[in-house]
Amino acid sequence: MKYGYIRVSSKNQKSDGNSLEAQMDAVRSAGAEKVFVETYTGVKLERPEFTKLLDVVKQDDMIIITKMDRFARTVAQATETITTLIDNGIVVYVLNLGVLDNSSMSVLVRNLLLSFAQFERDLIIERTQEGRAIARLKPDYREGRPKKYKRQQMDLALSLLENHSYSQVSLMTGISISTLTRAKREKKFETNT
Repeated sequence: MKYGYIRVSSKNQKSDGNSLEAQMDAVRSAGAEKVFVETYTGVKLERPEFTKLLDVVKQDDMIIITKMDRFARTVAQATETITTLIDNGIVVYVLNLGVLDNSSMSVLVRNLLLSFAQFERDLIIERTQEGRAIARLKPDYREGRPKKYKRQQMDLALSLLENHSYSQVSLMTGISISTLTRAKREKKFETNT
């Protein structure tokens, strides 16, 4: 049996042929009969679809993936998994590399590629942390997503609630009932403290 495994870090991942659609087309074209799809970041240990795949795959089966970094992002995690699969008679086929085995050259190549993938991921984390640290130095910095509505818009909407229902105010302002409810609760809390 030929199994495919595809993974994206987020549902919107599209660059470099890593979208779900591009990976699905590639593993199906390579002969995958059943494909396991995961939308988890590569460093998470809990990957339910990958676990399901490992539970069903057996000797003489094949696992097809598009690139090494789809398997895992850490060298240790991927090396251990791939070595165990190969030792159990399961063929690991990486589309941009070919069929892997446990020869010294194959182990060297996959460890190099996995090291680059882990290095790239570590650089992304470093740059993100540096960007956050710089942003935190600004006096108007706020953690999280910016608010959708300005303070004046919310004040107006809350004042409309004095004479109108939540549904009416939502229709008039375009602000959802749940956002209005939360804003009213926050304002009440601010007033009481």
